[in-house]
Amino acid sequence: MLTTVAAVLAAALAAAAVASLPSWLPGRVVALRVRVFARVNGGEGILVPGDLVGVERFREVYSHPAASGRSEGAALSDLFWYWLSPGAELHQEHLEAGARYDEVARTTRRFLAVPQAEAEDLARRCVARTLCDLRRRQGGRPSAERLRDLMMPVWADLYYELVFGRPCPPDARALIVGNADDVVTALKCCGLRHMERRHRLTRHLAGLLDRTRHPLPDGFFDAERALYLQGTFFNTAVVQMSEAMAHLLMVLAQRPAVQDAVRARDDRYLDHVIAETMRLYPLFGVAHRITTGDIELDARTTIPSGSVLCFDYPAFHRAGFADPDAFDPGRFDPERRGGRAVRDLNHIPFGVAANRPCPAWRLAPITMRVVAREILRAYDLASTASHTRSLPNRGPCLLVPRPSGTERGAALAAERGAAGARAAHRPALLAMRFRDRWENVWLSLVQLALGTYMVRDARRRGLCRRHFEAAAARAADRSGAE
Repeated sequence: MLTTVAAVLAAALAAAAVASLPSWLPGRVVALRVRVFARVNGGEGILVPGDLVGVERFREVYSHPAASGRSEGAALSDLFWYWLSPGAELHQEHLEAGARYDEVARTTRRFLAVPQAEAEDLARRCVARTLCDLRRRQGGRPSAERLRDLMMPVWADLYYELVFGRPCPPDARALIVGNADDVVTALKCCGLRHMERRHRLTRHLAGLLDRTRHPLPDGFFDAERALYLQGTFFNTAVVQMSEAMAHLLMVLAQRPAVQDAVRARDDRYLDHVIAETMRLYPLFGVAHRITTGDIELDARTTIPSGSVLCFDYPAFHRAGFADPDAFDPGRFDPERRGGRAVRDLNHIPFGVAANRPCPAWRLAPITMRVVAREILRAYDLASTASHTRSLPNRGPCLLVPRPSGTERGAALAAERGAAGARAAHRPALLAMRFRDRWENVWLSLVQLALGTYMVRDARRRGLCRRHFEAAAARAADRSGAE
């Protein structure tokens, strides 16, 4: 009898443990992954803000002229070069300061310097193509979509047209999306790299170098120009804008009142929603910089040259705000700021002006506004999936077509609103929640296994370290020859 009771209790406890996996296992695995990464990378880096540099000096240190090194001398660089290959040595974000970086930065600014009306029209046309494809696939019925995947063709189209001045052909769009998806999936440790997928895009771009809207960087070979285009526009731009839009749409999908307010109010309110989204879900987790000289903090404390500074965006964005975990677009309302300018808040979604700011800092909000409004005009959004900064689940969301074409249809859509759509599709949203919780269990285990492998493989390959060692050897040879 006792044996039977013990067996039943053991079975019940085992069943309870399995049933509770979604609530505790992902967090435990993430913590383990962080410890593994720290050990593999040697624990390098000075976290800012942290014990040495407080949040009040974050901007000061980030803007310091000596906090300007990007790749050389940091083991972390091997990892980022590994994820961004091919062409990390030509990527604007990873070039060291100097004439080569300045030329690349000037070229990028020329491509992005688009008048606002032209940028808005371009964004509207590009999202219209994606929504047309989506409507055709849906056949008038709601569908569950992964927002990051849905957004990638939009930004592939937009940046292709910015670079080449003509609409993106379907075959080029497929190459760009395949490359960008492969990069970001590897970055999040949800899949291994597929280099041939990336090389196919490089070869395609190499055949288009004479068709760009502006001259490509001087002093570069053609192969280097193709890699510059790929890294800057068709890796980083497509990935970051797809992630930014996925975060914005997830915020709206999970907050029906905010979604309806965005539809009803002007662009100032939408700008506040975008700003608060990027405060809570910054695209950068940690930006690392290598000091090229000593940084004196006070008479007794100096950050020595060659240190790796790891600027923690989420921590900085939380500091100085009341109830920092709450989503509150009103934080950016001028009346709530009490006379403080936005630039004085702990909010740097595009970095700091003195240290490699995002070159799309002006273009990105303009195009995001247009894409968000076009999607909200066509769909009610609802999601019960988890929403984290890294977004490994790619943003599951239910898109419910809104009535259109008549005044009565528009009135029905306005009356129903996002909350009504959510209530009408409660079973589908419950299923989404259940699937997402169990998917997180699997994803966390995949990230632990693949992340550990890729960090070790990156250290073994040493792409960044070997690049600078080869450059130093060439310089020594030239010096000896002279």
